[in-house]
Amino acid sequence: MSDFAKTDLPPFFMEQLRRAKVNFERALDCKHTDFDDLYPYMNEQPQFFWYKRYVAWSELLTVVRLAQELGIEWKADFTEQQVQFIEGKVLQGKVLDYWNPEAEQEEKIGQLEEEK
Repeated sequence: MSDFAKTDLPPFFMEQLRRAKVNFERALDCKHTDFDDLYPYMNEQPQFFWYKRYVAWSELLTVVRLAQELGIEWKADFTEQQVQFIEGKVLQGKVLDYWNPEAEQEEKIGQLEEEK
């Protein structure tokens, strides 16, 4: 591997990891992602949101796998619990329920209560 690749790959993958993480978190929160633009006619279908989450999860796992294969540290931007979920690889209900740290979940609940 060239010296250029050795110095540029880690920052590149860190950016890709951040993007994949944000994309997954937006999918969890049912917010707009690039996937919505690919299938605008599907927005009306209830299963679309589940599919969108699985696609975002697959993207995140793929970037993590590539980083691992290249020997690039990927865990810095994730909580310990998120790392465990990623290493478990299966998108289970507990991943959906507990991805965000408790403080963030409480903040979201507080915001929802204020909107009522």
